[in-house]
Amino acid sequence: MSVQIKGINKLLADLEKNLGPAKVQRISDKALKDGAKAFVRELTLQFQSFKDTGESIREITISEPVTISGVRTIKVHWKGPEDRYRIIHLNEWGTVKNPNPRGKGAIARAMRNSEKAYQAAIREAVRRGF
Repeated sequence: MSVQIKGINKLLADLEKNLGPAKVQRISDKALKDGAKAFVRELTLQFQSFKDTGESIREITISEPVTISGVRTIKVHWKGPEDRYRIIHLNEWGTVKNPNPRGKGAIARAMRNSEKAYQAAIREAVRRGF
């Protein structure tokens, strides 16, 4: 099932015309950062279930907003001295020898659980921007 919203392009064009592209981008970037923080809070809760040293939680990093293929994007990734980014994929999907590790599906659960909080954070940031 899909929903088609008509007039969204006109609305965005009107906002950019009235506010200017720089202000719209600042509002968008703030909304993306707030949404990413909401996701990271939920991700941290999900990672508590299989926490050993806590490095996977400490190395969660939020990038600055960037434009990729014409869309403002923010990335949540793992970066730090312990190189936990190498292990995250194994925890999320398992391996041949250990197909069901304790943290299997933690990122997918965090995405699913934080969807409403993410949307609320974005809605609030956009509301404050105007």
